[in-house]
Amino acid sequence: MGYIKAEEILPVEIIEIIQQYVDGTSIYIPRKQENRQKWGSKTSYRCELQNRNHLIYEEYLSGAAICNLAETYYLSEKSIQRIIRSMKE
Repeated sequence: MGYIKAEEILPVEIIEIIQQYVDGTSIYIPRKQENRQKWGSKTSYRCELQNRNHLIYEEYLSGAAICNLAETYYLSEKSIQRIIRSMKE
C-alpha cells in the first residue's frame, strides 16, 4: 500500500483538524462500508482454499484420519476438524 501526502489531497483546514488528534503520525482511513470488498475477492486464493477444503473433506469421507490430513496439508488437527465441520453444513 502506498502513502499519499495529505497536503496533496486534503484542504489545509482538514489537515489542521486532524493534527489536533495525531500530529506527524501515519493513520489508516477505512473505506466506506459500501465500497468494501470481501476478503480474497481480488485474487484466486479464496477459490484455492475452497478447493483445498473440498479435497480435505473428500479424503476424510474416504477414511483418512484427521492426524494424517493435518500432516498432509500442514494444518493443525483443530483446523482440519473445523474444515470438516463447515463442509458438512
